[in-house]
Amino acid sequence: MHYLHILLTLFALHLPQMAKALLTPSPMAYSDCHVVDSLPAINDYSNLHVVLLGDSETAIGGDQCDHPLGWNKWFAEALQPASCRSYARSGATWTNTIRTKLNREENIGILGDDNVIYNQVERLKTAVKTGEQVTPNLIIIAAGTNDAWFQKRRPGVFDKSAAQAFSIQDRFITDRKVNTITSLTESIRYNCELLMQAFPDAQIILLTPMQAAAVSTTEILRTADTIAECAKWLSVGLVRMDGGSSLYRPREKAKNKFTYDGTHTNEAGARRNGRYVARQVAAMLYF
Repeated sequence: MHYLHILLTLFALHLPQMAKALLTPSPMAYSDCHVVDSLPAINDYSNLHVVLLGDSETAIGGDQCDHPLGWNKWFAEALQPASCRSYARSGATWTNTIRTKLNREENIGILGDDNVIYNQVERLKTAVKTGEQVTPNLIIIAAGTNDAWFQKRRPGVFDKSAAQAFSIQDRFITDRKVNTITSLTESIRYNCELLMQAFPDAQIILLTPMQAAAVSTTEILRTADTIAECAKWLSVGLVRMDGGSSLYRPREKAKNKFTYDGTHTNEAGARRNGRYVARQVAAMLYF
């Protein structure tokens, strides 16, 4: 019993040291695990090459995203990507017409049959092919205001639901001629699939249109809901600007607060929206 007492006493004295040794991992325990060490900082976007497509809300920020009236200037400043280039054109729509054709050069600044996202996609593809543009790994498309606004000029805009546009589910529809794609839903699918084919490693994020004094909120929400449904079918990212931006139609109609004309952002509105988009996009990035 005497020896047992001595052993129990020694065990009790050394128990804390033994527990510490058991709970302290060996220096070699993680010697083969380097994943955490190789990940970039969560706010490091120095490997991100961003391309923007869209209408005047983006175009007013300039091709180099450096004009303060555009949300894209403040987006680029907040995210600090390696590059950020805009191919947006004022007056552009998602929706094509039966007269839409390939036209990489036109920049009319108003609604037109060729002033569509399709031709921005084609300009981007050409710019990458010629070396003018680095291959993007993030493509953001911010459009829909003009589709909601000028429905008479885009008579097929709401002809097909998202389910109808995606009824063919086992292949792309990019083999069709662009002037046969005349609904909003089909146009969204068509353009996103063109981008997926040209830039298979790029992440695509869609922005819905913001509220505007010139367009009823009912039509903006209808368009935004349609874009959101297409984003689900396409499995791409989505940022809701119709309810998440700083633009509220009654306020802008009463007195321009965050716009200079009720529709296009002033510097304060652009700054808010750019930072909002940056936070939303950062939260869903693959990179």
